[in-house]
Amino acid sequence: MRTIRDIPVFENIPILVRTAMNVPIENGKVANDYRLRRALPTIRFLAERGARVVLISHIGEQGTETLAPVAAALGKLLPRVSFFGETVGERARDAVRDLLSGHILVLENLRRQLGEKENDPSFARDLAALGDVFVQDSFDTCHRMHASIVGVPKLLPSYAGLLVEEEARELREALAPKHPSLAVIGGAKFSTKEKVLSALLRTYDHVFVGGALADDFFKAAGHSVGKSLVSASIDNSIKKILCDPKLVLPLDSVVVPASVLGTPGERARGRVASVGQVRPDEVILDHGPGTIALLENLTKPAKTVLWNGPLGNYENGFVDATDAFARAVARSDARSVVGGGDTIASIESLGLLPRFSFVSTGGGAMLDFLAEGSLPGIRVLG
Repeated sequence: MRTIRDIPVFENIPILVRTAMNVPIENGKVANDYRLRRALPTIRFLAERGARVVLISHIGEQGTETLAPVAAALGKLLPRVSFFGETVGERARDAVRDLLSGHILVLENLRRQLGEKENDPSFARDLAALGDVFVQDSFDTCHRMHASIVGVPKLLPSYAGLLVEEEARELREALAPKHPSLAVIGGAKFSTKEKVLSALLRTYDHVFVGGALADDFFKAAGHSVGKSLVSASIDNSIKKILCDPKLVLPLDSVVVPASVLGTPGERARGRVASVGQVRPDEVILDHGPGTIALLENLTKPAKTVLWNGPLGNYENGFVDATDAFARAVARSDARSVVGGGDTIASIESLGLLPRFSFVSTGGGAMLDFLAEGSLPGIRVLG
């Protein structure tokens, strides 16, 4: 994999950088600049060598959001940053031509163009016309078959940015853990986790399945899950994983009546239920104290801990198991590799980010990399 260190010439060269600027916006301002801060090393590397740095990214899912406030936030972290409110076309090309050596230009949201998600060859050509060199530094989207991920690298000399290089190195190391080792996978949807669970069960000593994902395993084992979130169908693949002796499931759950979901005081109505003791009208929303103790005991001797995905309904305030596990990992001497939006939110809210060995910017991308050993957006770099 060629990296930006291999680019032969920088001075006054327009370099198109696919970066990660999909950050939360509240009241027109960036609410959390973590991803921006992770993008800085590559941008600085190019700008300090005199390149004309052209940043492209998406923000949001609807294609209606703007990167203008993100460019403003980036301008507080770096000098010589400007924003242009179009993505491709003659005026965007003119803005790139007017860019001075060492300056940085942020173009508008890629997903305002239908060709981005569709990997339209014509849109990829329009993007490629903006630069002489392409740099991939958006690891979090490298699992997508989008024009800016897999289309443009076929048209321009292409290199990995420093963040993508670091992500690939650290996650490859996580695939060969030091033992004893513990992997913890949360979130939901078994269909999106099957490959990574199979891969981790081959290399890790214990693989704990938590969050709503555990509900699928409870259902497959014949335990009551009430009205909890489960996949529409349970196939033989989950039953095969269920038989693996390395698999670890929660011992208890925090449940609430389905009738109180979304109401004030919802958490106060929760109770702890052992496996199989969930009532028909209840919903599993977190893990209980027995499961927290189990995870703490597995973490203490571990030399490697890998974690992706929350252990409860984090967005709705059921954070106890997630936060408790974050503290346990931070206290341990293990090499810790973590990823996923809510996982990082927990760690950051507790002020524990510096206590983790590596924090991935990818959620789904991290899982796909661990399952496959690479990603489409990385393989296309050569």
